[in-house]
Amino acid sequence: MSFGRAFDESALFRICFVCTGNICRSPMAEVLFKDLVERSGYGHAVSIMSAGTGEWHVGEQSDARTLAALASKGHDGSKHRARQFDPDWFNSLDLVVAFDRSQERILKSWARTDQDRAKVHLLLSFDKEQAPLIDVPDPYYSDAAYFSTVLNMIERAGRALFTQIEPGIRWGAR
Repeated sequence: MSFGRAFDESALFRICFVCTGNICRSPMAEVLFKDLVERSGYGHAVSIMSAGTGEWHVGEQSDARTLAALASKGHDGSKHRARQFDPDWFNSLDLVVAFDRSQERILKSWARTDQDRAKVHLLLSFDKEQAPLIDVPDPYYSDAAYFSTVLNMIERAGRALFTQIEPGIRWGAR
């Protein structure tokens, strides 16, 4: 099921954020990163999606605490519907961003080639200051305040990721 989202094959750069259920961390990253890319003027050049490694929440909206955390920063995540990552997507992706080592392991095990495995990276690895933490914690079993903490981690690491890929996007968009 696509739930209305598809990769923009014409985009210069295609990225998928992948967490466990696609209702907390990865939808946060998708919304925040899309906003960052749009504000930078590269919305036409970057295709951004999110998914989960599990199928438990397929078709559901993001967790209400995810929506509230996003709304507190002026973002609307209400259109999101959870989906499960499909290993066939590797062919269409340039980067697959996981939030913890468990997801990273699963995604790399689903990759059929070394080239596809090389597309999988942990989000915090893009942020020098947060990289030692390795994993973005799952806020699902926590309170709303922890969702805000996780959102801030994701926002910061997403900015660091964008800083690293932006020169290539700028060059390709010329």
